[in-house]
Amino acid sequence: MLNLVLFGPPGAGKGTQSQKLIEKFQLVHLSTGDLLRGEIANGTKLGLEAKKLMDNGQLVPDEVVIGMISNKLKENPDAKGFIFDGFPRTVAQAEALDTLLSDHKEHIAGMISLEVDNEELEKRLLLRGKESGRPDDANPEIIRKRIEEYQSKTTPVANYYNQQGKLNTVYGIGTIEDIFSKISEVVEQLK
Repeated sequence: MLNLVLFGPPGAGKGTQSQKLIEKFQLVHLSTGDLLRGEIANGTKLGLEAKKLMDNGQLVPDEVVIGMISNKLKENPDAKGFIFDGFPRTVAQAEALDTLLSDHKEHIAGMISLEVDNEELEKRLLLRGKESGRPDDANPEIIRKRIEEYQSKTTPVANYYNQQGKLNTVYGIGTIEDIFSKISEVVEQLK
């Protein structure tokens, strides 16, 4: 099974590239935001627990998110692999994910980190904000804070996978196809 973590700051192109990876390599997309919304919509025990926390403005604890990921693994026993998008965001989450996958006799094959300079990220997010109307993509100050938050909180996760020899960096500037070609080369080596 090919399990990948797709990593990168807001605006790096994770959403675009993950869709292309899913199509080419027949991976199951695991987005924690989608999982949370799905569990809540289905009224599952974990979903109800998450909704109660979210309604009170609290973060959903790692163990609840890991439980949702576990459910998704069980629902897809014949999957060729999973692409983790937006998770893990902390070393504790990465460790919990490793433990969960180990319990399923699986592991992360590699992390693909899309590297894009801050100026380009800001430009992309402002453009996306104009096109989509997303308020968090329309304000340069909020964009800079999101990028800083990403860099301060998630750099340790990249280091965690680097220590395991699983970090693969791809320069995320160029055409969508050029970037995807570079990512595909990495994935082929990980298979």
